[in-house]
Amino acid sequence: MPYRILISGGGSGGHIFPAIAIANTIKLMHPDTEFLFVGALGKMEMEKVPAAGYKIEGLNITGIKRSLSLSNLLFPFRLIVSLLKARGLINRFQPDVVVGVGGFASGPVLRMATWMGKPTLIQEQNSFAGITNRWVASAVSKVCVAYDGMEKFFPKDRIIKTGNPVRDNVVDIRGKHADALAKYGFSDAFPVVLIVGGSLGARSINLALEAEVGKLLDADIQVLWQTGKLFKEQTERLKKTFAGRALHITEFIFEMDEAYAVADMVVSRAGAIAVSELCIVGKPTILVPFPFAAEDHQTKNAQALVETESAIMIADSKVMSDLVLAVIRLSGDKTLQQTLSANIVKHALPNAARDIAAHVTGLIV
Repeated sequence: MPYRILISGGGSGGHIFPAIAIANTIKLMHPDTEFLFVGALGKMEMEKVPAAGYKIEGLNITGIKRSLSLSNLLFPFRLIVSLLKARGLINRFQPDVVVGVGGFASGPVLRMATWMGKPTLIQEQNSFAGITNRWVASAVSKVCVAYDGMEKFFPKDRIIKTGNPVRDNVVDIRGKHADALAKYGFSDAFPVVLIVGGSLGARSINLALEAEVGKLLDADIQVLWQTGKLFKEQTERLKKTFAGRALHITEFIFEMDEAYAVADMVVSRAGAIAVSELCIVGKPTILVPFPFAAEDHQTKNAQALVETESAIMIADSKVMSDLVLAVIRLSGDKTLQQTLSANIVKHALPNAARDIAAHVTGLIV
């Protein structure tokens, strides 16, 4: 009989892409496995999961807002309805195991699965556990985490440190440096800094670079800068202003493996998946945590690396004054670059997807 696995969660790429990576890896190991994803209606998983080739059902569930709102008053009713729909989906699909990756939809599905006696596993991407995973933690069979010290959130005897699943094609940078230099028109004689802020961009980073990217270029630092789609007008203006200089500026980088391969240094937000990728590629890194992430988890992700001299962290509020100077200093300090590179790779867990997949299928009796 083929395995039947239900995977729930989403809301952001940080939840969705690990879920898809887990499913893809299980499918490689057990090709006849049947999958059903459950997400939140209106969220990006309802588009991304079908694009990856998997079926998905949606729950009418949202998070609790920090400010007073009508949505908060409706939350208990949405939760009850979602729990009932989750029960119906579980009864219909009859999964052998239920996996949660965090996000709005994961809570009701995992809670109902535990009440129905199904084997369950949750995967927590961040160093500060999300509220959904904390809600179901006491009842699930296993908890896969990416950081040490997670027993403050989860039962210690159920924790397995696996790391976060990342896309292999993104972190496989071997032998790609020369071709990437040619692609971006850079010289091997000068350092390259890669600046990324996610698909939407990072406003604070973009504003700091908009004001002072010329200082990096004048310091003979070549710049590969992903601005995100919300910075389109500024991107076009900057392309004209610095035409002929060692600046490659783009709304989105599709071949991240080439971007990592060409980079001597990286400036990035501190989302869980970005951090996991950076640990594997091992480049000297400056992290600028997004300050409005849930429970400030990006700052906690960054601090976990800073504490072991594996990365530099700059608070979002200090970016305008500190970021460009920090890049110039790092570029000129080969000893610090070597220290950061040597330490960050110690956090790498490149086999996360395979390890999590093995623990998921190991729950099937």
